[in-house]
Amino acid sequence: MSTTSADYQLVTLPVESMQALVEGDLDTASAVAGVRLTPFFAAEAWLWGIRIRQLAESPEDAGWVAKAAVALTGEDAGTAVGHIGFHGAPDEDGRVEIGYSVDPQLRRRGHARRMLRQELARMVADPRVRVVRASISPDNAPSLGTIAGLGFERVGEQWDDEDGLEVLWELRVS
Repeated sequence: MSTTSADYQLVTLPVESMQALVEGDLDTASAVAGVRLTPFFAAEAWLWGIRIRQLAESPEDAGWVAKAAVALTGEDAGTAVGHIGFHGAPDEDGRVEIGYSVDPQLRRRGHARRMLRQELARMVADPRVRVVRASISPDNAPSLGTIAGLGFERVGEQWDDEDGLEVLWELRVS
């Protein structure tokens, strides 16, 4: 399943593709996804392992958690520049938490911000979603810069056992 917008084709990664990435089989992962994935995707095996376990327990999250972002315009057109998704389907309050990453070789070109804008536009149009959350380390200046000016408001902090201190940002979309 994929959606197309002005900047990116967002291609949902099937579990079989994520499993191939965990195994380091980039060719199979790409063939299953229907898009050429870069070595960066295989380097994110830790994330795909989490998503595989999540989808085994919550198959309804499949369309939410993992999408490759293929640039449609600019110098990186045709390249899977990174991935974007949510931690799961909307909760009972209509909240989703977004996550995104761009291939380090393709950073500082505006991809993260454009990917985020594209997904935010989709969330505005989705009646199930009322709030988009981002949890970002206070030391992650690039990610803080990505959300700056998009309407996110700081709503608190949390401690994550893997990532440490995170600042919580939320954007009301409906």
